[in-house]
Amino acid sequence: TMEIKKVSLKNFRNHRNGEFIFSSGLNVIEGLNTLGKTNIVESIYFCAVGKSPRTSNDKEAVLWGENSAEIHLKASKKYRDTQINMILSKNGEKRITVDGASLSKIGELIGNLNIVYFSPEEKKMITEGPAERRRFMDISLSQQSKSYFYALSKYTKNLKNRNSLLKEDRSLKYIESTLPIWDSGLIDAGCEIIVKRLQFLEYLQPIVEKYHRLLTNSKEGLNLEYDTNIDVNDIRADFSRKLIQNREKDLKLKTTTVGPHRDDIIIKSNGIDVRTYGSQGQQKTAAISIKLAEAQCLEEQTGETPVLILDDVLSEIDEKRQLALLEYTKNLQVILTCPKFTQDEKLINNRILLE
Repeated sequence: TMEIKKVSLKNFRNHRNGEFIFSSGLNVIEGLNTLGKTNIVESIYFCAVGKSPRTSNDKEAVLWGENSAEIHLKASKKYRDTQINMILSKNGEKRITVDGASLSKIGELIGNLNIVYFSPEEKKMITEGPAERRRFMDISLSQQSKSYFYALSKYTKNLKNRNSLLKEDRSLKYIESTLPIWDSGLIDAGCEIIVKRLQFLEYLQPIVEKYHRLLTNSKEGLNLEYDTNIDVNDIRADFSRKLIQNREKDLKLKTTTVGPHRDDIIIKSNGIDVRTYGSQGQQKTAAISIKLAEAQCLEEQTGETPVLILDDVLSEIDEKRQLALLEYTKNLQVILTCPKFTQDEKLINNRILLE
């Protein structure tokens, strides 16, 4: 079982100097909303994924008036312990070491600490645009597979270069002769991304269905379907064909209009599109079911149970579902934040009280 043992923070958000010890099972971080509960779990997310779940600007995490913030995390894994250190500078520089070795790429960090992170914000995965659902797939798959992470990085780089070319004030002849260079990289990486996303959702589907039925007393099913405009039976040939077909449109709009960066997940419950027509309760339950399924999937794919982070999630669901959620996550290390824990105290293995 993967478990976080200790997190030490220096000048991170509102924590000038903080040390937090964790145990196996359920860890509850309690306290008023201004005391920095979410900041503690944000630091754990940083150590797992290399960035914040809340902002794309790392320097926002540095305490006001200071030049840098430090995160030191100790974790135990199935076969060894690990130490992840991160320094975030006000100038935007980020330095990371794992077990004393400096990392030059974020890809080297991912997979050292597997987490499933859930907060009320994560409901956006259901309620907001396709970017949120792609982000869910990308983070989960990157933790499972280094090759996915590198395919995604390659795709993003080629897409950026292709879009820059489309925006250039150059002759049509120059642009059309240069596009195939970026198209080639897009197709190679894009094929791997689509194949792995399809496999991921196919694997996740029965697990999601199981958790959703448990959370809804078997009243509702949940169906996930990958939504792409590329023929999944002939991905490479069709992606290549569509890039050429859409070239005139791309030149006019100055952006790439086809590829996995435009794909989505269709989420249906009993035939209803939960993204658009689901009630708030249905949307929350769907999001929780998907996150629980993600945790099981990560364990089965990597051989390590991930750490489950529940940031202010209990306030989002009724008491019955709270209890069900805590029951289903008994075999994981869970780090839960809340103003006050209202369930049975015996469920708690470790309490951190912020005052």
